[in-house]
Amino acid sequence: MVDSIKSKKESEKKFQVGRRGFLKTSAAAAAMGVLGAIKAPAKIAEAISASSYGYIPGGKGKWSKLCPEPNYGGATVRYAENNDQWLGTSKIIGPIQRKSEKDMGFGLAIQGTLGAKAHNGFLKRRSYPLVGGFGTAIGPISLNTIVDGKPNPESLPIPDPEQMSMHIKDMAYYLRADEVGIGKMPEYAYYSNQMDPGLNDFLVISRTTGKEPPLGEKPVTEKMPYVIVVMVEQHLESHLASTGYDGISSCLSYRCYHATANIAVIMAKYIRELGYHARAHHFGNYAAAMPPCIIAAGMGELTRTGDCAAHPRMGFRNKVAAITTDLPLVPDKPIDFGMLDFCRVCNKCAENCPSQAISSDLDPVEMNGYLRWNSDFKKCTVFRVSNEEGTSCHRCIKVCPWSSKENSWFHEAGIWIGSKGESSARLLRSIDDMFGYGTEIVEKYRWWIEWPDLYKVPM
Repeated sequence: MVDSIKSKKESEKKFQVGRRGFLKTSAAAAAMGVLGAIKAPAKIAEAISASSYGYIPGGKGKWSKLCPEPNYGGATVRYAENNDQWLGTSKIIGPIQRKSEKDMGFGLAIQGTLGAKAHNGFLKRRSYPLVGGFGTAIGPISLNTIVDGKPNPESLPIPDPEQMSMHIKDMAYYLRADEVGIGKMPEYAYYSNQMDPGLNDFLVISRTTGKEPPLGEKPVTEKMPYVIVVMVEQHLESHLASTGYDGISSCLSYRCYHATANIAVIMAKYIRELGYHARAHHFGNYAAAMPPCIIAAGMGELTRTGDCAAHPRMGFRNKVAAITTDLPLVPDKPIDFGMLDFCRVCNKCAENCPSQAISSDLDPVEMNGYLRWNSDFKKCTVFRVSNEEGTSCHRCIKVCPWSSKENSWFHEAGIWIGSKGESSARLLRSIDDMFGYGTEIVEKYRWWIEWPDLYKVPM
């Protein structure tokens, strides 16, 4: 499939406007009919306040002192409902069953359920060398005694929930989060069971002893009212220089996993020192699935890529960690920036998926009690763990019109257009294609070295 994508790109070589030259002239903007769109940032406050649910977000200085307003990057953002029938813009149509972490993609690969190549690719081949460095750093902060613990029995006085929420957001930004939100914790976001040993420990034991430990489960019994979600953006220049399935692909994720893990464990410990329960959830030790937490915290919507949630500015070129807590907080409202309308007409991720795992259906379908596009996470996992042209895959992120843009007025204008409904989404898709977003490799940013022999899967 990788070869076919390469062939398609070669066969489709045609005139594309050099976008960096294009950005130098405002006359070009007029020709594209987007001069009105570049005024989008000035309209955001008006759009935000026009909530049909009566929700009024914290004003400047009440959201955060360090980041006075959430950065939506030009998207028109509305506030959505969060109740038994809706989680943001995701429709709930029946009971949602909590899932075991063991039944997720990597858990299935470990167990051999996805075939010998997926099993060996995940456990036996060497990954990109930098991944080992990130794994070494994440491992020590993945212990249960680090992510969780008993709160201080001598509670400290705290401000009212509104001021405390602002304080928590300021702390996340101080610790280098790119975005942060607070949500009501959906009970079904918790896993029913965690893998035992956890993913990181399983890999360490397997690779140091040469033997795979028995894989068990332990129940997740925690139930906290709030979730704090911290988000870190993947490195843009490296992303632009990547094919989407080369050696750096997994490192783009690990860099964010490491950063968000540090933020989450520090914040969770801080909250426990205040005298409240708090558990960090990060790549080395998740007890909850992150997409519903992202949606609940007002930081994204579901996309065509199944259970991946996109942020208004970053798309899904990011990774998150979370802190579940009973610290009194004021939750943010889920958001609607038109992602469902956009994904319905775009389809670029499905067209470019090397594993053909992403659905091209027009509309979402029922999946475990809610509506989502029925992407095949098993196909996705098999390609990611046994891809012999790299160590993972973020091709869907690479080609997504919301995820692969430099920081510019033109990008802000584009996502302002894209958040205006299906007709505008088609316009953004056509502009995206004309400029070659997601298809170009920006060689000047290609700083890493490839070692192709590392990616061969031992059988």
